[in-house]
Parts: sequence; C-alpha cells; structure tokens
Amino acid sequence: MEHTLTLYIDSNWVSPYAMWAYVALKEKRLPFALQTVDLAAKQHREAGYEHLTLTGKVPALVHGDFGLAESSAIIEYLEDVFPSPAVYPSDLRERARARQLQAWLRSDLAALREERPTTVIFRAPSDKPLSEAGRAAADKLVRVAASLLREGADHLFGAWCIADTELALTLNRLVANGDPVPERLVRYVQAQWARPSVQAWLRQEA
Repeated sequence: MEHTLTLYIDSNWVSPYAMWAYVALKEKRLPFALQTVDLAAKQHREAGYEHLTLTGKVPALVHGDFGLAESSAIIEYLEDVFPSPAVYPSDLRERARARQLQAWLRSDLAALREERPTTVIFRAPSDKPLSEAGRAAADKLVRVAASLLREGADHLFGAWCIADTELALTLNRLVANGDPVPERLVRYVQAQWARPSVQAWLRQEA
C-alpha cells in the first residue's frame, strides 16, 4: 500500500485530538507530512478540505487517496494498516479498556474541558477556580485514573499505549493549571509528558 501520509492539524497546535493522532504516528515511526489548518479563517470549511475529510473536521489523515477525520478513527486505522509497533495493548481486554477510556475522555468531562482548555497546558494557566460542575468532573477524572493506575506505575497496562498519552493530557489540564491532583498522578503525567513523541509535539516538529 502507498505509504504517503499527511496529517492535518490546527494551526495553533492546541488540539488534544490532533496531538493524539500526531503521537500515534510518531510512536509508529511512520514518515508523514504535516499540514496546518487555520480554523479561525475557516479553512476546514473549504470545499476541498470537506471533500477530502467528509466532515471537515480536524485532525485528519490522508493516506494516498484516502482521507479520514476523527482522532480515534485515525489511530485505529493506523493500528490496522501499520500494526507494528503497536499503540494499543495486545491483550484484548486491555485493548478494549484502552478504547473505552479513549471514548470516555472524548465524550464526558465537558465542564472540565470547557474550564480547563488545553491552552492552560500549551499557553498559560487560568486564574478562574473550577465551578461545581468542573470540580465534579475533575474528581471523576482523578477517581477513574487512580483506579486504573497501580501505585508507582508509569503506564496503564504495563507498557505504553496511546491511552496513556490521552489520559495524561486530560489530567494535565489540572496539573499544568495548579489544581489539586494526587502526587502519584502528577508523577504519571510527568513521566508521560517526557515521552519523545509528546516532546516532539511540544516543539512543534513537522
């Protein structure tokens, strides 16, 4: 199969979904081109981009003549087409749990995502305290993370998987902002943030 890959991301480099797709490509050691999309200028609504991606969403992956949007779909496609090195656990139940976690991080915790956008990680912290809804979402996130991570563990399932990056970024909405987080989860975030693929994103490496 043609190995020409292009990843389209937001031009501000603040989308968690773009970061997760980017990390998956880096972890799979796949060469790819990077194209930025200016959302403020509505480049994602241009006919050519919408035709390419079907829905006009960012991030998007183009592989040869095939375009695909939605970060979870992109990551699963990469895993199917380029299975090694894997970004999901090999154990089927652990893989299912990783995918459950991915889906949950995308669909829940709305108040936390609104009150602690990724700009608190990539730009500057917020000086506004969490609302009652935001605090409830933060508490739920911490509870789930603590239940999945063994004491002293750097990874969810013994070895790194893409769900580690996704969970660490979501926790980092709190950690980077100085909100209270248990120390063992802070250490987990720090360990994940030091990963070369994440550091490449922070340096905005094309």
